[in-house]
Amino acid sequence: MADGSGTPEQLKMTYNRFNRFLPENNILVITLDRFAKTAREVLPTLPQENLLVEPVGRKTAPCMAFACYTLLSRDPEAVVVATPWDLYIRDEALFAQTISDAFEYVEKNDVLMTLGIVPKTPDVNFGYIQVKEGRNAHLMAGPLQVKTFTEKPSAELANVFVRTGEFFWNSGIFIWKASTICAEMEKYVPEVTELFRGWETQISDRAFIEQAYAECPKVSLDYGVMEHTDRAWLYPARFGWADIERL
Repeated sequence: MADGSGTPEQLKMTYNRFNRFLPENNILVITLDRFAKTAREVLPTLPQENLLVEPVGRKTAPCMAFACYTLLSRDPEAVVVATPWDLYIRDEALFAQTISDAFEYVEKNDVLMTLGIVPKTPDVNFGYIQVKEGRNAHLMAGPLQVKTFTEKPSAELANVFVRTGEFFWNSGIFIWKASTICAEMEKYVPEVTELFRGWETQISDRAFIEQAYAECPKVSLDYGVMEHTDRAWLYPARFGWADIERL
């Protein structure tokens, strides 16, 4: 998900990170119309049909609807790793292994998986995810069931969160079946998905996308879906992670 707020180098870096363990045909880039020309220049070998262009920004729920309905039209069994383009990752081998392990679980289970970063400090600039496994869950391996989401807590709350070991930073990286996230969006944000009705035959039609976005509200996945669904799970991640803009 490349909204054009960063630099071409960031897009190339994120693309290369995934291209190390995924074939190019399996990578989709979704970006805004104003950044599409730059994206094509930065990623000249990306298949043309794998560059999805949003007419305007409407946050992450419409973005995911566009991307996942496109994937479903190509492969009803598609499993998706959704990531922002502006993340710094240290230890890319561990990153790839974590993605692979979480992907394998999602293939067999209809869950919405978030990679949760084990927090090292009570940073108030990140969202936090609490899991149901209780104290010291940060020491556990494998998938954990989500209990609550908290967006950018106070310093006092952040200190409590980190001490309990029940909370993880929200990485913004998600893994799910395209069919599962679309079903949950249809349940929780129908004001978005109704605008994509007819996607089965029209998702690649530019006029169809422009009409959908013209009427689409701004809705984030976290607020619109993840805070309400009973399918939210978390996979602990221990690779180095940060927002590039905060480095």
